[in-house]
Amino acid sequence: MQLIRRAYERFAALVHEVLKFGTVGAMAFVINFGVVNILWALWGSEGTLTAKVIATVIAATFAYFGNRYWTFRHREQSGLAREYVLFFILNGVGLLIELLCLGFSRYTLGLESLIANNIATLIGTGLGTLFRFWSYKRWVFLAPELQPEAVDQAGPLTTR
Repeated sequence: MQLIRRAYERFAALVHEVLKFGTVGAMAFVINFGVVNILWALWGSEGTLTAKVIATVIAATFAYFGNRYWTFRHREQSGLAREYVLFFILNGVGLLIELLCLGFSRYTLGLESLIANNIATLIGTGLGTLFRFWSYKRWVFLAPELQPEAVDQAGPLTTR
């Protein structure tokens, strides 16, 4: 019965994190999407990728604070500077995934319309989001260490 309860608690915690991460991500997406479309409208076809980088940096800053102080607030804090730098490095990988999708659409397929840019951005954002959720949990917002009383309540780790 303990095993089932622990499995349920882990699943419930994961669902809770995913929902919060999705909420912060949706808000960051709106920021990113809005800024990039404003920049594309102002700059035209020049600066397509530069606009995406600028919009992502603005949205990522929002996402960091939303995830640190809401989604993963129950996790250990390993220092603002460490987390922020690591967050942006991993966000850079997520941005690279998005830029690859956008660049492929624009420069390989030759699709230069605003609609094509937005579709490529949606695909890249989806792929980048999967990477970000996994990497933030793994390296940025660390799981809290088990307290001694929590280990005692969970029962022995080995059989006797």
